[in-house]
Amino acid sequence: MRGLDTNVLIRFLLRDDRRQAAAARAAIEQALATGEPAVISLVTLAETEWVLRSRAKLGKHALLAVFKQLLEARDLLFESEEAVEEAVFSYEHSKADFAECLMLAQYRRMGCAAMLTFDARAAKLPGVELIAA
Repeated sequence: MRGLDTNVLIRFLLRDDRRQAAAARAAIEQALATGEPAVISLVTLAETEWVLRSRAKLGKHALLAVFKQLLEARDLLFESEEAVEEAVFSYEHSKADFAECLMLAQYRRMGCAAMLTFDARAAKLPGVELIAA
């Protein structure tokens, strides 16, 4: 297996640097040709969302489309794919940020009863508790 750094995934998705995009695609295809999936960690996914939203200026609907396409790709392996699927669903159906949705989903997988936060929007998600300052 080959894990993807955020910058490789971003170049692969955005193709905003022709040379790096071609190199990213070639490296991923080479890994796949050997029968190895390309792996995306939760940290990589969280960073990718931040870059796509803040730097590439993608809106929520475009982000959701990217995440869904990644999840549908047969040759990609996600760290805690169930958490990623839950996070995408929560993000789509709430006003919470993707990072909070992803953290909550992973905390659930870890057996946490709740996620504590100061973020009022995130606290509207089931399983999140708002801490009063």
